[in-house]
Amino acid sequence: MSLIGYRKISGISHGLQSNILKVSLFATGLAGIVAEYVLSTLATYFLGDSIFQWTMIVSVMLFSMGLGSRLSKYLEDHLLQKFIAIEFTLSVFSAFSALFVYTAAAQTIYTGLIVYTLSIIIGILIGLEIPLVIRVNDAFQNLKINVSSVMEKDYYGSLMGGLFFAFVGLPYLGLTYTPFILGTINFLVAVVLLFFVGNALKAQTRRILFLSAWAVGIFLLAGVLLAKPIILYGEQKRYQDKIVFEQQTRYQKIVITQWKNDYWLFINGNQQLSTLDEVMYHEPLVHPAMQLAGRPVEVLVLGGGDGCAVREILKYPTVKQVTLVDIDPAMTQLGKQHPVLTRLNQGALHDKRVHIINQDAFRYLEDTQQYFDVIIVDLPDPKTVELGRLYSLEFYHLCHRQLRPLGVMVTQAGSPYYAASAFHCIEKTVKASGFQVVPMHNQIVTMGEWGWILGMKNDQEVPLKTKLQSLDFKQVDTQWLNQEAMNLMTSFGKDFFLNAEDSIELNTIQHPVLYQYYLKGNWDVY
Repeated sequence: MSLIGYRKISGISHGLQSNILKVSLFATGLAGIVAEYVLSTLATYFLGDSIFQWTMIVSVMLFSMGLGSRLSKYLEDHLLQKFIAIEFTLSVFSAFSALFVYTAAAQTIYTGLIVYTLSIIIGILIGLEIPLVIRVNDAFQNLKINVSSVMEKDYYGSLMGGLFFAFVGLPYLGLTYTPFILGTINFLVAVVLLFFVGNALKAQTRRILFLSAWAVGIFLLAGVLLAKPIILYGEQKRYQDKIVFEQQTRYQKIVITQWKNDYWLFINGNQQLSTLDEVMYHEPLVHPAMQLAGRPVEVLVLGGGDGCAVREILKYPTVKQVTLVDIDPAMTQLGKQHPVLTRLNQGALHDKRVHIINQDAFRYLEDTQQYFDVIIVDLPDPKTVELGRLYSLEFYHLCHRQLRPLGVMVTQAGSPYYAASAFHCIEKTVKASGFQVVPMHNQIVTMGEWGWILGMKNDQEVPLKTKLQSLDFKQVDTQWLNQEAMNLMTSFGKDFFLNAEDSIELNTIQHPVLYQYYLKGNWDVY
């Protein structure tokens, strides 16, 4: 069998025909793996629980590829023409996948159904590709070489696809334009094959395929031009207020919204702060720990790329160095450059005492030789396994190790009421790492009841809670926090929201229970 049957294409050698097929499969292998990553990222962003979504999307797509491979046996004759038609179809579904999902998210609650339906359709189309290429290439190579060379090119393409998505697609093109790169790759594969085999096709078939190429090309171009406003429309529907900034980075989606004269910062759809009341979060996060430490000189902030925690730390004249470790350089750049955040953090990230390191917090603690008087953990909520690692026993052991004697660590811990089990899991885990601990909470207008766990290194004669309640904060400029507030923040009633039969386990890397506690919280009430 030749490329279009048993007729040889004039002017093209068998070797060239075979190589064109293999290069095409390399390109489709690249596009196919990136399509899996795009849909997995979309599922995580809209549905949450990244480990579950990535596992299910990849599994569903591989299963669908199996279905596609099975269906390919029913395709007879004119295999290359059908392969070209599949590539045109795949280019449309791949290119517009993000637009479909964002539009669905704006119009319906069934976003997950759309994501998984796209996964099945794209998976089936990808599954059709390899068997067809193997059968077409059968005319040029024996079975052993044919199968191995075809699969080899597909797998090599998958590697390049992974590198592209990790280092170029997601951080620079985002979910707006990366899908169109995939669609363009499939489109170009179809066009290249059509160019080389066009003269050997029947006139009517050639005319239909060339018209299809023009139609798909125009459709892709229109999609590229309209992608940003459509994505922004879908994104806007997720938020109550006007979006004034949005950026998809390698690590997360950052959004800033505005209502009247106030702004909200969101990461992956979760509120991080509001200019309306952020002091009611950052002052309790920072000042109790700083006051307990006495005369802190070196302070470590893990997370907190917005710079508000650093702003509060710099109010202490004894501080000579603040090390800010945030994995996302885009977030710290935003904290240094965006007018909303620079006005809010009072330019704290430009202070000569502040040293910014863009690195994973866990990895930093493992590698650093520096010791600190205070460690402030201002990280996103532990709603995934990977974030739960930064609330693990192993992580708090590292914090304990890097603190000087009588050093203090404080971590944000979510809500003691909306996610009571998660809150108490963090408290129990911090205590197990060697700290004397005190839970704290505060009613924040835009976030509801929120909490922190504070731990002090080495046992004290005076109970830590008593020490906290004696702090008056008269020596530091606070907008809200005072001794009365401190008494309220360290006072809890009975564990009304924690069932008596609940047995809270420690959160460890080997046994990550925290994210499950968090996801099972009463967030519908919130």
